[in-house]
Amino acid sequence: MATIDTPVKTSAGGPGHAPVRAPRPRRGRPGSRLRVKVVVALLLVVEVYPMIWMLLTSLKSNDDYLNNSTWSLPTTWEWSNYTEAWTTGHIGLYVQNSLLAVVPALALMLLLGTAAGFALQVMVWKGRSLTLLVFLAGMMVPPQMILLPLFTVYFQTGLSGTLWPLILTYTGTGLPLTVFMMATYYRSVPRELFEAATIDGAGILRAFWTISLPLVRNALLTVGLVQFFFIWNDLLIALTFTNNQDLRTIQVGLLNFTGDFGATQYGPLFAAICINVFGTLVIYLFLNQKVMKGLTSGALKG
Repeated sequence: MATIDTPVKTSAGGPGHAPVRAPRPRRGRPGSRLRVKVVVALLLVVEVYPMIWMLLTSLKSNDDYLNNSTWSLPTTWEWSNYTEAWTTGHIGLYVQNSLLAVVPALALMLLLGTAAGFALQVMVWKGRSLTLLVFLAGMMVPPQMILLPLFTVYFQTGLSGTLWPLILTYTGTGLPLTVFMMATYYRSVPRELFEAATIDGAGILRAFWTISLPLVRNALLTVGLVQFFFIWNDLLIALTFTNNQDLRTIQVGLLNFTGDFGATQYGPLFAAICINVFGTLVIYLFLNQKVMKGLTSGALKG
């Protein structure tokens, strides 16, 4: 069998000398590795320990919280705090209101933002650059400046007392960032795909629904994940437009979480906070894996 003869490098003394070996790559020092491990361990403690403390506090009774040390373990494990938070504290109702406000707003935001990004980057028409700048200018408007005019408009149109003010406000405030991110992502999509679809007879709507949406599903997951946490953790807008106790979102409900006679029940309160935090944490972990898988498997084959 024929083989390829590779020349052996020799030293400058001639063929009689031993071949020169390539220098080995230097390995990291054990001390530097130890420092990195210590830093990672400290960061892990900083991130995990507050959640463990919050979970343990949610299992304390009110006497344990008031009379014992803040860092002490519960003397009695009060699992009934979660039941009381869900029933007496109406956390189930607050979670339902948050979902009814966040899910439609997120769907409208992604649909309109994707369509606007498609129109601004794929379609060719006059004034699209100026329109993109108008959307970007919307990111510079503080939400505090529009609350009073929006409250007046919602009151005059009869939308007060419903969840529609939250849905419309969330959609409007989150749309500029969504349009900017989707328009940026559309720049990486090859124009040859849309040109081939146009030659085959596809119109604008068909090119948008059947070609562009599957290509930008990674961006939809990423933008949806970011906007979901922005809307879910909102307190200012929800506190302004929810004038009814039955319409409170979970953030407003936690702000007004009190027991009988206006006294704060710390065990059920921390149980409600744990329901909120760990519930969103599970959603984040699930969607984060979906985004990573989508980014690695969504490459175009040419």
